[in-house]
This record gives sequence, C-alpha cells and structure tokens, in this order.
Amino acid sequence: MAKELDFLTKRSEDYSKWYNELVVKADLAEQSDVRGCMVIKPYGYAIWERMQRLLDDRFKATGVQNAYFPLLIPKSFLSKEAEHVEGFAKECAVVTHYRLKTNETHDGVVVDPAAKLEEELIIRPTSETIIWNTYKNWIHSYRDLPLLINQWCNVMRWEMRTRLFLRTSEFLWQEGHTAHATREEAEERAQMMLKVYADFAEEVMAVPVIQGVKSETERFAGALDTYTIEAMMQDGKALQSGTSHFLGQNFGKAFEVQFLNKENKPEYAWATSWGVSTRLMGALIMTHSDDNGLVLPPALAPLQVVIIPIGGKPEQMAAVDAAVAPIVEALKQKGISVKYDNADNRRPGFKFADYELKGVPVRLVLGARDLENGTIEVMRRDTLEKETRQLEGIADYVSTLLDDIQKNIFEKAKAYRDAHIYECEDYEEFKARVKDGGFFLCHWDGTAETEAKIKEDTQATIRCIPYGFEQTPGTDIVSGKPAKCRVLIARSY
Repeated sequence: MAKELDFLTKRSEDYSKWYNELVVKADLAEQSDVRGCMVIKPYGYAIWERMQRLLDDRFKATGVQNAYFPLLIPKSFLSKEAEHVEGFAKECAVVTHYRLKTNETHDGVVVDPAAKLEEELIIRPTSETIIWNTYKNWIHSYRDLPLLINQWCNVMRWEMRTRLFLRTSEFLWQEGHTAHATREEAEERAQMMLKVYADFAEEVMAVPVIQGVKSETERFAGALDTYTIEAMMQDGKALQSGTSHFLGQNFGKAFEVQFLNKENKPEYAWATSWGVSTRLMGALIMTHSDDNGLVLPPALAPLQVVIIPIGGKPEQMAAVDAAVAPIVEALKQKGISVKYDNADNRRPGFKFADYELKGVPVRLVLGARDLENGTIEVMRRDTLEKETRQLEGIADYVSTLLDDIQKNIFEKAKAYRDAHIYECEDYEEFKARVKDGGFFLCHWDGTAETEAKIKEDTQATIRCIPYGFEQTPGTDIVSGKPAKCRVLIARSY
C-alpha cells in the first residue's frame, strides 16, 4: 500500500478500531451531527443499493409486492400487543408536539406549548402495528390471502452505544409483513424467507451463515418463533444477519384482522414478518476485509474492475488510451462495471492503494512497455496476487476471474468459520475459551435460568438452535440436567 494511505490499524492490534477506521477511510459512512445517526456516503450507498436490488428481485420471485406505510405510529397502536410494546418501549422516540415558534428574543425557535398532540406519535421502531391496523381494511375473505407485502424504509431505535452500520439509532432496512389463512402457510412463509436471506448471504455476499431458531428469550417481541441466520466475523464474534418471525395470530387478534374462511366462518389472520438492514454492510466488511482495506465480492462491488495506465510520453499515453477503449467496451458488454482512471492529478501508487482500500475486485495496469509486449498486469484484490496476461482475450479472462474471486472469498470465509466451531461439554472450559471468540455447540436444558447464567458469566448468548447439526443426547453444561437440545453459543455484536 502506498505510504500516503498506510493508516489502517491492523486487525490483530485492535479489531474494533480497524473496523471503525475502515468504514470512514473507505468512504462508506461517517458520523452525523445527530447523535447516534450516520451519513451513508455515495460509495457505501452504492453497495447498499446493490443489496437492495438483488434482494428485492428475490423477494418478488416469491410473490412479494412493495408498499410504503407511515413513519409515525399512534402510541395507542403499540399498546395493543403487550409483548411487542414491552420489547420496544425503551427504544422508542416519541413526537409530542407538531409546531415550533420563534423565541422571545427572536434569535431561535422553541417548541410551541400550545401545539401539544392529543396522542403522542412514535417514530417507527418496526411497523407491525401500523401495517396490521391497515390490513384490517384490506382483508375480509380467504380470497384476499395470502397478502405478501414488503417495504424499504428507515426505522428509529434509540441506541446508547452506536457503531457505524452495526448499531445506529436510525438505520435503513426492509421489513416484510405477510398475512395468511392458515398457520401452516404462515410458518412455511417465515421459513421460506429465512432461506431467501441465507441464500443471498452466501451466494451474493459470500458470507457463510448458520440457520436456526431463536430461544424464547431471544425471540422477536410478539413472535411465536424467530428464525435467524448467524454469521461469524473475523474476530470470532457472531453477527445476527437476518431474521424471520412467525407471529401466529397475535397481531391479527390485536388489530381485529378477521376473514371469512372457506367454511364461511370468521377467523383471525396468521402473520409473519422478516427483515434485514444496513447491518449487512457491517457483516460484509468484517467477514472479508483485510489490513489493506475492503475486500468486496464482485456481486456487490459498485466497481468491479479498474484500469490504471502507467505514465509515459504523450504519444505513448495516447496509444495506451486507444488500447484500453476496446477493453472497457468488451467488459461493459459482459455486464462488468469498469473504470479507466487516467486522471493525471494522482500518482499510480496512490491509485493502487486507494482502489485496494475500496475493495475493487480486479485491477488492470497497462503501460507503454506492456503495450509493446501485448500484455497487461492483472491483480486480484482477494489474494493481492499479480500476473501478466495477454491483452488478447483479457475481457473473457477477467469475467472468469471475477467468478473465481466470488467463489474464493466465500470458501475462505467458510473455512475460517468452520475451523472456529467447537463442541464443548465442560462449562469451565467454555468460560475460558469463549472470550477468544468462536461458535460453541453446547447442550442446553431449555431453561431461561441457564441461559441467563451463561450471559451473566461470559457475555455470550444462545444465538440459535442450529439447523444442520446433529442433535445428540447429553447433559446441560451449566446445570447438569438432561439437555433438550444442542445450541450455538457465542459472543455477538
């Protein structure tokens, strides 16, 4: 990396500081003057837009439609589902007045005490209540079901300790809300959307995830079951990267959403909700990136290929420009995003470092001597390996290379994750090891008391009852009682 960009703290020295620096230095986001909120910069937003577009296509392929619902929710709505309001009460931002007025000295504004709202409004922490209040006007018969709605929006959850992308008071997300005629249909939809998230994480983000169901303590407020995908970051901590909830008839009953079933009898609608947020940006960064900066999977990189010329005489540069033009066109024809950076206000070394920092998957370098030899230098960002290739057919080669980079990034992350999953039957051993990170498969007696003790003793939590792992009989590592299942335990973000 060029000296002028050699400023990132190494992951091995301070992983948290490395992450915070990288988000800012790579021009992804920065802190806002509004406490707990962030500004997502164009490069960071371009990655989020790619996520949005590709996720949205996957949602719509399952029959989901997009809509939009109000930002403000009457306080009384949150009171209708007791468990739901209890889960979010401490995070709610409340609007109490609707007008300002000039102060007495006419040099500022104050809240007009005469403009107090009759009922306070809550800035949405999530939209189940406002959406289900709307659904009662849309759903009357089983023929109106299933109703499959998603919205892309922002939400507000008042946070005391914030970190860019991972935990901010305001964040961007999508929230799906579906209504069904039967329990079976709703449960099937909740699990279907979990698989959509898991496939997206692995196939597009190149982030390996473990699917599972949350314990009762860790469920979404108001859900009967919460399904989750859990990813492992490079420091061994877990990051909950997407959740899907089976809500039963709780919101149907709370908001009186009834329909006439096939027997012409009234019945409450069955519900799901599911969402992922800009937290996925944090998962992307912490799963793949290195001490030189971002490492982006080609499927999400706003810029997949950068071409940098090496300076020479004006006539040599003109020849390089002419040689690059058909390469750029050939790459674009293959649907590859490419930039030819021939700006003369930055040295090539600075450009190399800057594009490494921003995680551009492939860098091509062409100079006058390369042109004479009919060759071009190719560097892949995931391994930093360089090679010299023939100019002829370079677009085809780069297309294949991008596929290989996507695959390699996933396999590297999966190998790391798999090497840090441990089976553990001894509580003292678990307590000693969990602080160093990793996923621990442990037997659990199913009680909230045991779950609370693990959290109190180690700051680790039961991430989920995982799918894909054998549920062997055993005894709880804390209580010694017969276990109900094996769970995945880890410290988390």
